Amino acid sequence: MATNAQKYCEELYARVVERNANEPEFHQAVQEVLESLVCVLERYPEYIDLGIVERMVEPERQIIFRVPWTDDLGKVQINRGFRIQFNSAIGPYKGGIRFHPSVYGGIMKFLGFEQVFKNSLTGLPIGGAKGGADFEPKGKSDAEVMRFCQSFMTELYRHIGQDVDVPAGDIGVGGREVGYMFGQYKRIKNAYEAGVLTGKGLTYGGSLARTQATGYGTVYFADEMIRAKGMSFAGKTVLVSGSGNVALYATQKVQELGGKVVAMSDSNGYVYDPDGICFATMKQLKEVERGRISEYLKQRPNAQYHKGCSGIWTIPCDIALPCATQNEITEADARILVKNGCKAVAEGANMPTDLAGTKVFIEAGVLFAPGKASNAGGVATSALEMTQNSMRLAWTFEEVDAKLKNIMVNIYKNASKAAEEYGHKDNLVVGANIAGFLKVAEAMKAQGLV
Repeated sequence: MATNAQKYCEELYARVVERNANEPEFHQAVQEVLESLVCVLERYPEYIDLGIVERMVEPERQIIFRVPWTDDLGKVQINRGFRIQFNSAIGPYKGGIRFHPSVYGGIMKFLGFEQVFKNSLTGLPIGGAKGGADFEPKGKSDAEVMRFCQSFMTELYRHIGQDVDVPAGDIGVGGREVGYMFGQYKRIKNAYEAGVLTGKGLTYGGSLARTQATGYGTVYFADEMIRAKGMSFAGKTVLVSGSGNVALYATQKVQELGGKVVAMSDSNGYVYDPDGICFATMKQLKEVERGRISEYLKQRPNAQYHKGCSGIWTIPCDIALPCATQNEITEADARILVKNGCKAVAEGANMPTDLAGTKVFIEAGVLFAPGKASNAGGVATSALEMTQNSMRLAWTFEEVDAKLKNIMVNIYKNASKAAEEYGHKDNLVVGANIAGFLKVAEAMKAQGLV
């Protein structure tokens, strides 16, 4: 028979689906969290009585706006911009901006909701938000990207601030885009508020190690997770999906720890290099030339290129690091990975494994690190950038990297401890959701549930 907590979570989920129709990514994120919280709500029914969970699944503020800009042919283009400010109980809103054609309200809500728990897990005083636009930077000139970013910030500036909401980069938004947005914000506000955006260039308030942070952090978390079970990266075969910022620096850190990354991907396909991915070649191709991953073969003729992305998960491996986008590992992909002997999965992207795939991994005893825990290194280092801006100083790469590693180790320990305390030993999905929830819930309670 279902407990009161189970019934409550099922009814709340049904209301979330009804109120947020046609937003499956948001539904998926909420479902995973609610399933994890049943055991907490059974122990602490006051969270139900106080309506804390209802508040947590509803954004505090949703901003949607028009972004007009002019292309190089002089034609006016119109995109749609978003900022979902989800929860500010433990600090100013914090979360990235994504520029991609797939961006819509449901994606923004899912990312903002995940961000609340992720930011809580870092132990730093930052709330959760997410933003973006259905704009595709690929194929655009620098001048077009600049004009778009300036138009985007012309509206967004009124909703953000270093003590209000601090955006950063995400898919489609790197140092170039952050720079253009920061310049426009400074121009409009007539003030140098260095802490209003993170992921800035090193010449104007950016932090060393921020570029590497999400990828490094994912591997630091994964390393702590597998070491707890007597394993290490040394000599292991690793798959890394994606070839952007997160994937690149996850690959670098895996190689530093003695692992062998044999495959990476982009939106068109994937490359398999039996000799191990050459980090320098891939970094030049993706960060400097902004080329397609198929061009990797020009420098590495022994590698193979395959169209389509999902095939990457058919390659036998010891460890998989999905670092591309949401729901890239399906139930079928997960079963293939398990069959081929995969021992650990650490998510570098936001929710890259669907619910069925996650269940396959956990039931098979595969060590599984959920994105809200294992990819928290990026936002953690963004918060460290905010700290440096406030103090008007800059830490060395080594100082930031050491702080990042310590944060990721603590996230693993806290998630693992919460999982064990609530009867779900080794289930880091449940552990991360519980640990993230409890801090935010207690803050909301202390502040009068606002």
